[in-house]
Amino acid sequence: MLFTRLLGLFSLSILFSLRISAQTLNADIIPRPDRVVINDGSLDLNQPLFVYYQEPFGEIARLASDVPGLNIYNYEIYKRSRKQPPTSIWLLQPKDGEQIGKGAYSLKIDARGILIKASDPAGALAGMQTLHQLRLLQDGNALPFVEIEDKPRFGYRGLHLDVSRHFMPFEFLKKYIDVMALYKFNQFHWHLTDGAGWRLEIKQYPELTKKAAWRPHASFKDWEHYGKRYVEQGSSNANGGFYTQQQARELVDYAAKKGINIIPEIEMPGHSEEVLAVYPQLSCTGLAHGQNELCVGNEETFTFLKNVLDEVIAIFPSEYIHIGGDEADKTHWKTCPKCRALKEKLGVETEEELQSYAIQQMDEYLQSKGRKMIGWDEILEGGLTDGATVMSWRGEEGGIEAANKGHDVIMTPQSHLYFDFYQFDPRTEPTAFGGYLPLERVYSYNPISEKIDPEKAHHILGAQANVWTEFMPNPQHVEYMAFPRALALAEVNWTDQEQRDFPDFKRRLQKHYAILQQLEVNYHRPSFHVSYEVEYDAQKRSNHITLFSEQFDPTIRYTTDGSDPDNDSPLYIAPIDMAVSATLKAATFLGSARMSPVKVIDLDIHKAIGKAVHYNSPWNERYAAKGETTLVDGRKGGVTYQDGNWQGFTSDIDVVVNLDRREELKRVAARFMQMPGPGVHFPGEIKVLVSDNGKSYREAGTLKIRAEERPPVMDIKSFEIKFDKPIMAKFVKFQAKNTKKSFLFIDEVVID
Repeated sequence: MLFTRLLGLFSLSILFSLRISAQTLNADIIPRPDRVVINDGSLDLNQPLFVYYQEPFGEIARLASDVPGLNIYNYEIYKRSRKQPPTSIWLLQPKDGEQIGKGAYSLKIDARGILIKASDPAGALAGMQTLHQLRLLQDGNALPFVEIEDKPRFGYRGLHLDVSRHFMPFEFLKKYIDVMALYKFNQFHWHLTDGAGWRLEIKQYPELTKKAAWRPHASFKDWEHYGKRYVEQGSSNANGGFYTQQQARELVDYAAKKGINIIPEIEMPGHSEEVLAVYPQLSCTGLAHGQNELCVGNEETFTFLKNVLDEVIAIFPSEYIHIGGDEADKTHWKTCPKCRALKEKLGVETEEELQSYAIQQMDEYLQSKGRKMIGWDEILEGGLTDGATVMSWRGEEGGIEAANKGHDVIMTPQSHLYFDFYQFDPRTEPTAFGGYLPLERVYSYNPISEKIDPEKAHHILGAQANVWTEFMPNPQHVEYMAFPRALALAEVNWTDQEQRDFPDFKRRLQKHYAILQQLEVNYHRPSFHVSYEVEYDAQKRSNHITLFSEQFDPTIRYTTDGSDPDNDSPLYIAPIDMAVSATLKAATFLGSARMSPVKVIDLDIHKAIGKAVHYNSPWNERYAAKGETTLVDGRKGGVTYQDGNWQGFTSDIDVVVNLDRREELKRVAARFMQMPGPGVHFPGEIKVLVSDNGKSYREAGTLKIRAEERPPVMDIKSFEIKFDKPIMAKFVKFQAKNTKKSFLFIDEVVID
């Protein structure tokens, strides 16, 4: 597979196929090592290479055994021969007195060859992966003379894949693991079961793969919309699949050779529609459909789960077993006689305590088998056993709480590490779950929050990105959503916080796009679209506009006269200051050709900027933005309501702007965002009232906003009320009706 392909790049036939006219030597490694020194000179690869290894690095060396031109020998053979050493790759342990920590390595390339030193196989493998990257980064047939010292920041460096919502081919899983290994991930979280399909053969319960692995719709959304039903394997409409236990063992072995542990997830007690469809006796109602949570008052439920875990444990040697524990509905537990009897027996009052009991049963069972339990942060509800590890996904708070209580934590917050979120403007991207998570936001994440007691910080084991596949029906789409964001996470997990720098990462990433192309990874290509930030300078009464794009060094041209930019328009070199209201248009260019749509940026220098705002209705605490200054700070929001410029409301909006003195007013406008997926909608009506004394108001205008039948995945619109003739007023009341009873997001109230 890919590991062998990478080593195979040392063979002459492939070396010549990769040659580019001008040889460039570089060490733009991802994740960034602790220390890199590039020396004068290079190692010519147009010669036979030998690999000498010391135990315990034999398995790592033998990964290259089928590569033409590489000869693999035990280091003891070389020592006994006492011959002049040929140009070689040396995999050695440190000498006495050399300090190389767990998972760390040193790598040196000079005229004598390549020397990798490590104290354990994990470090040796990391060194080999750095060597593979170095080879892939070069245009010619040589490696730069370098000295590298390196170590991981975190012991847990994870990437997840959901194969329930959309089943993924077995060979793709190997490719996924290959790319993970190249970028020094060491944990593959394999989400094997969920309501959309059971994906692992369990011999004691054959119906799980005979029926619960197959559904009548290929699309997860169609399955969800049309009743969540299942069909027999082999039927005409059967879509789905499962992995045999033999395949699972093969993948475990394959990943282990690349330093990756596979953590299986068997979801419980919620997300279990597929189990109940074939074993309805495990539901509270006895019915095959209409419930997503297992009946925890039924002892047969625990017998089933323990039997399943016995087979899972026999396949997966992982120290950790993931049991899910999230989003259990619990509704049926309230009325179920068995669950109510269990509550009485345990002396508990809430369904959360029932969930805690169920989780503790599974935790104790796994501990009795010598394993550790991982669950999503809902397992904190009702209390948690000492040995449990928490994956904090709903934010950081669950992880912070767990760490401060002494529990091990893996950080996976939606805000930074959910790769099913949009990575660019949703209006230009394939349909995704929602949210907005660009590359820079992933890179900005620090798994150790300042809210964690420094003495408890060691409980943060590392971070993991989650790849949920509701909208990813095939491997190509998974790759598009996972890469290159996974490379940003690789550096978050590996490189010390003070060593990380996004501009430098973005520079190095340019070379890795070529690597991903060679490995046939369908990554998200950087967009040519222009993005912008506008900051209002209250003292100068001017807008400070910054233009940028996902391109590394974009050529951006712009206009301010209303025309579209062309090859003769001014070149954007530095931020622009504008002290008047205007429309700025910008686009990226490649040579003389325009490469992006024209970005239209409305710049307002209006009468409300910096004025006092009184809120008659409160904003939602999660989306306060900049509080009372948000709506009059001169800043427009971007494509995410989490950018600090959009203020969110779950009520109607009712605010009053105090202009300090009576002003002549011609219009009032406001921008809103709409994103139906997560429940963000335009208002149904906006109304403007004015007053001279702030007590008695007169209506100045009303605008009815008609809801679209099929709104786009995301839209931003400015709604304005123009007055037939100028109005004099000191106070302006702006109201917006939350007709959908969902979220309203507003970024600015413009008063001219």
